[in-house]
Amino acid sequence: MEKNHVTFLSILISLFTIASPSSCPINFTYVQTLPWNTSTCTNPIHNQQQCCQTLNTLFHLGLAQRLKQTSFFQLPNITTSSTCLSSFQANLTPLSIHPSLVSSCFPNPSKFVTNMSTCGGIVTAQDWEQKLGSVRVSPLRGYCIGKLNDQTRCRNCVAADLKVAFQLASVNPNSSDVDECFSFASLYAAAVVNPQGTTDVTTVGCILGIPVTKGSPKNRGKVVKVVFTLLGAVVGVVIIASVVAVITYRKWDKRRKENFYHREIENGVRSSVLSNTGAKWFHVSELERATDRFSRRRVVGQGSDGVVYKGRLSDGSLVAIKENFDLENKGDEEFCFEVEIISKIKHRNLLALRGCCISSDSVKGKKRFLVYDFMPNGSLCYQLSLAGANRLTWPQRKNIILDVARGLAYLHYEIKPPIFHRDIKATNILLDAKMNAKLADFGLAREGSEDQSPFTTRVAGTYGYVAPEYALYGQLTEKSDVYSFGIVILEIMSGRKVLDRMNSSADAITDWVWTLVESGKVKEVFDEAIRSEGPEKVMERFAVVGMLCAHAVVALRPTIAEALKMLEGDTEIPNLPDRPVPFGHASFQSSLLHGLQRSGRSVTSHEQ
Repeated sequence: MEKNHVTFLSILISLFTIASPSSCPINFTYVQTLPWNTSTCTNPIHNQQQCCQTLNTLFHLGLAQRLKQTSFFQLPNITTSSTCLSSFQANLTPLSIHPSLVSSCFPNPSKFVTNMSTCGGIVTAQDWEQKLGSVRVSPLRGYCIGKLNDQTRCRNCVAADLKVAFQLASVNPNSSDVDECFSFASLYAAAVVNPQGTTDVTTVGCILGIPVTKGSPKNRGKVVKVVFTLLGAVVGVVIIASVVAVITYRKWDKRRKENFYHREIENGVRSSVLSNTGAKWFHVSELERATDRFSRRRVVGQGSDGVVYKGRLSDGSLVAIKENFDLENKGDEEFCFEVEIISKIKHRNLLALRGCCISSDSVKGKKRFLVYDFMPNGSLCYQLSLAGANRLTWPQRKNIILDVARGLAYLHYEIKPPIFHRDIKATNILLDAKMNAKLADFGLAREGSEDQSPFTTRVAGTYGYVAPEYALYGQLTEKSDVYSFGIVILEIMSGRKVLDRMNSSADAITDWVWTLVESGKVKEVFDEAIRSEGPEKVMERFAVVGMLCAHAVVALRPTIAEALKMLEGDTEIPNLPDRPVPFGHASFQSSLLHGLQRSGRSVTSHEQ
């Protein structure tokens, strides 16, 4: 009750502020005194995007200062935002930065205006703390306090920002996007968590990503003069040299023992991975060069278990580099198993492993990386979210469904023992330059038994995609993957998400599809963008196969091999069986909840 009261109060304050007369509350004179790298903006013809990123981070420093003073993340209204952008531009002009750059980089002033749909409706720092809770805020307080001029401390702080931002987006599935939450996390770390965040150059450069220039060490001549004075006496030289030698030896010996210990860890991990996997072992320095030392500008994705960077190797090839999180609570068995699993698969519709990297030392700590070919068209989830001319066409959707089916058939039948993916969803289906689909992320994959009999395992996966018998009883078979595949088909055909919270008529996509099909309105299942693009009977066949695959009764589902033949038109589709109990029905939800509580199992939230 108290939390609701505080949130409501913050909204009232925000609305009152919006109604007030507007003037810019930020003093932007810091852009002329802060030692930031202006070179990208003084000649932005070839790197305007980089210049815009720099200006965006500079503007956020002003927002951080205001957050520290007022507890508000953004500006009250669009008039204030426009006024602030004009003031920002005026302070940049003396630095030989063309005035048109600000309007070009920030065409929409509402970007910085308080919006209840931005990042879960957060307006103030108090809202942020209440939404996350003390447990989720603790990583920021643990890693982002104090000066962040040390590379390891800085990287840990940025990683904490990413993790907290993703957690908030997963708690609030209707929030606009993770990038806004990441921006809020950086502002909160600079203004609230770190007492030096808005004043110290190196700290600001780390948290907000402002490219600061490096100055030369001060008073170096004075230090040298003092040292030589102290070394004037011969006896003093001998004593100091002896002490330094002892200290140096002890440090060297300690470092030698630490290096030996960490090399043992690395060798242990390497020896746990099959030697014939064919995965290349990258050195961490190679990945640092490929990602500009893991710059936040290279981040292309993040999840609860890691962050993904876009990198370019020395041979010019683009790669996606995934750094695993939460290594303190996980052993290396899971990492080694995933490397082995991915190294076994060789199929055009499965994302192959390019290589991996392990690192362990006293400075940078324990690091684990997986390296893949970069997929320029992103995930299926991203493509389905696009609108207008960029919307997926019917031929593209058809080919994506067939590609995923072929990849799954390979996992289930062409590898011994078979492999069950366990986390098939739109975010784990990636698209290459030619829009060919590749099933990715085998972190939850498990090897099945030779006779394909069900076996019990701890439930893992994403809510909405997990088969009922697996969620309730932990019984895993190839048809558990088939269920998830059926959900993906329905998403592709309809353009809707697996759980549509915006539509009160149906909580789950399966309920919605069954209702339309039973009413003879199959055409309404199809996304409006493709209704006139393809043969209606073929599109109807794909939708019905999706319904069969996502049937609640495991015995009525086809195998992936049978489903592929139906999709390709090689076999007839059987009559649809009776409709299962709708997932939104109270009896089903009660049974599901009771089964999960009884087994002590859980599944991850949607889109994590």
